Amino acid sequence: MAKKLMKGCEAVAEAAIQAGCRYFFGYPITPQNDIPEYMSARLPKVGGCFLQSESEVAAINMVYGAAGAGARVMTSSSSPGISLKMEGISYLAGAELPCVIVNMMRGGPGLGSIQASQGDYFQTTKGGGHGDYHVIALAPSSVQEAIDLMQDAFDLADLYRTPVMILADGIIGQMMEPVEFHNEQSSRAIPEKIWAAKGYNPNENRPRAVINSLYIENEELQELNDRLQGRYQIITETETRCELYNTEGAEVILCAYGTIARICKSAIALAAKEGIKVGLVRPITIWPFPTNEVRDTICGGSVKFALDVEVNAGQMLEDIKLAVNGEKPVHFLGRPGSFVPTADEILERIKVLRRA
Repeated sequence: MAKKLMKGCEAVAEAAIQAGCRYFFGYPITPQNDIPEYMSARLPKVGGCFLQSESEVAAINMVYGAAGAGARVMTSSSSPGISLKMEGISYLAGAELPCVIVNMMRGGPGLGSIQASQGDYFQTTKGGGHGDYHVIALAPSSVQEAIDLMQDAFDLADLYRTPVMILADGIIGQMMEPVEFHNEQSSRAIPEKIWAAKGYNPNENRPRAVINSLYIENEELQELNDRLQGRYQIITETETRCELYNTEGAEVILCAYGTIARICKSAIALAAKEGIKVGLVRPITIWPFPTNEVRDTICGGSVKFALDVEVNAGQMLEDIKLAVNGEKPVHFLGRPGSFVPTADEILERIKVLRRA
């Protein structure tokens, strides 16, 4: 299939439709506005429903309703909008409802800027809303990877009955790249949604579907939480992913995700010209975090230190340090806000640390 040039947000929206998404509820915010705009034009043509809600709070609760009826449904927003959706995301997790949420991150805190950032790592990986829950979080580093992860996002949501977050920065959402859509059928065996509230027929010998996240009795709430934690353990054991790039024999390991990982690869090429062997560990799932891969790579015999590079004040840094557990030095290069470190800056920091 021939490649076509597409903006990231529009490519993500088309990938969702091709993955079977037929319901979209959202509210405008830069830099993800191209997603709802694209959905508003495309979904009616495939028998779907697009609705611009009156707020982000309303949008996520509409997602709750459609997910409860068994539909493939998604919403999208950018950082402050995701904050407003957090109560609803906790409800979705508590009700064990599958959906996909796209966050094209912008600068913060507060209204921040409309430029790219990675300031929502904590919000995404540490819960964000109330209660003991997680969302599966996938972090693409290109428009093509965002497309490829979208099919898997819907499959993972259905398989584990959980919200799935596509966490990308505004650069991926707004840049254009050549992409292709594979139109492949899912390779996962997705169970029938017998739990969904889509009409009751007593002759089917099924109980009535009850979609709920309110448990008055402590024993019932404990049972829900035990079930969720068991599911999260399975996800951690089977769905963790990362990319290891140029790590064999490296003396320095860079850690980065999303667009910044691509800049790190440019820095690795610059370092190679100066005889410095640098590798990269790129988490693709930021939850579950690839703890074992990060630890094994950084704590390898030839590695002298690791350098975490992010567009924030060091949020993924905490998970990296926990993984390494003090066995090797872990340093940080970050830009809170929306400034993006350059390949030259990364290389210069590597040189300074090597001389220290």
